[in-house]
Amino acid sequence: MKRISLLFLGTILAFACSSPKTESTSEAEMDHSQHEALADTTKAKPKSPITSAMAMVDGNHIHIDYSSPSVRGRQIFGGLVAFGEVWSTGAHKATSIQYEKPVTINGTPIPAGKYGFFTIPGQTEWTLILNQVWDMHLADDYDASKDLVRIQVNPETLPETVESLTYSVEETSPGTAKISVAWDKTKVSFEAINQ
Repeated sequence: MKRISLLFLGTILAFACSSPKTESTSEAEMDHSQHEALADTTKAKPKSPITSAMAMVDGNHIHIDYSSPSVRGRQIFGGLVAFGEVWSTGAHKATSIQYEKPVTINGTPIPAGKYGFFTIPGQTEWTLILNQVWDMHLADDYDASKDLVRIQVNPETLPETVESLTYSVEETSPGTAKISVAWDKTKVSFEAINQ
C-alpha cells in the first residue's frame, strides 16, 4: 500500500513539473521586449506629433501642449495656413497654454488656468489670441466673444527654415516669460509677466 501511494505521488509530481505554464504566468516571468520592439518599429510615425513646451518662470509653471506639423516642402503661410483666418497654431487639436499662477499679457490680467492659443497670420502683422476655450478640434468651435486678450505683432523672418512647428518658453527677466512659435521661416512672440 505504501509503495502504491509513493508511486501515485511520484506520477503526480512528474506530471505537474512537466506540464506547460498556464496563462497565470506572471508578467515578470514573460519577456515582451521582442514583440514590443517589433510592434514599435512597424508603426508609422505621426506627421504631426503631439508635443509640449514648458518652463518654470520665477515660480510660475507655464506649459504648452500642441501638435507639431512639418513643412515637408509645402508653402506654409499664405498656402497651407491661410492669411487672415483664425488658426489653431498647430495641427489636430487647438494649442493650449496653461499658467500655474496669474500673469499679465499686453496689459491684461489673466487668471491662472488653461487657455486656447490661436493666431490670425498676416503677411506683415499677426494677431495672437488667448481664448477661454482650449478643448476643441483645430479652430472649429472658436468664438471671438471668449477671447481674453488679442495682441498685434510683427512676424520675424528667420534666416533658416524651422522644419517642425516649435513653441518655446524662456524667462527673459525675473518673472517675465517670452513665448514664441516658429515654423518655416516665420517666428512670432509675446510676453507673459507674473502678477
